[in-house]
Amino acid sequence: MSDDLESGVANRLAELGIGFERYEHPPVATVDEAEQHWTGIDATHCKNLFLRNQKGNRHYLVVLLHSKRADLRAVADQIGDGKLSFGSPERLMTHLGLTPGSVSPFGLINDAGHSVYVVLDRDLESSARVSFHPNINTRTYVISTADFLRFLDAMGNVVRYVTV
Repeated sequence: MSDDLESGVANRLAELGIGFERYEHPPVATVDEAEQHWTGIDATHCKNLFLRNQKGNRHYLVVLLHSKRADLRAVADQIGDGKLSFGSPERLMTHLGLTPGSVSPFGLINDAGHSVYVVLDRDLESSARVSFHPNINTRTYVISTADFLRFLDAMGNVVRYVTV
């Protein structure tokens, strides 16, 4: 199954003409666990949070620099929604086809209804290259930020920028 998760991402990137660098490492579920494996990977590493609004009728994928801490109230204020909280593992699977510890923008390939809103940290715009799990937490893909934005555009989800 894990190879299927990764191959879906690799195939979609190939369809879009997006090249990537691939790195393997032991399973990592948090930024703290991943940091030791990023040595030698020249990219801006990201933290990805799957959130829901208080009513549970809107879901967000917040992508920010790995070193930042997200103030959920400030993010909610900037996107014009009420209180935000973490989405359950069931919601994560339903909307992005992912499990906790593997949250990634590449999960958007599983969001056929484009129901998840993408919220990007403005500071990512100044990065040349970004890294994400390819929907499995034993691999890391690095792509150019320009290609990442092209990927998001091709997915068709609403994208908003915030200051984190």
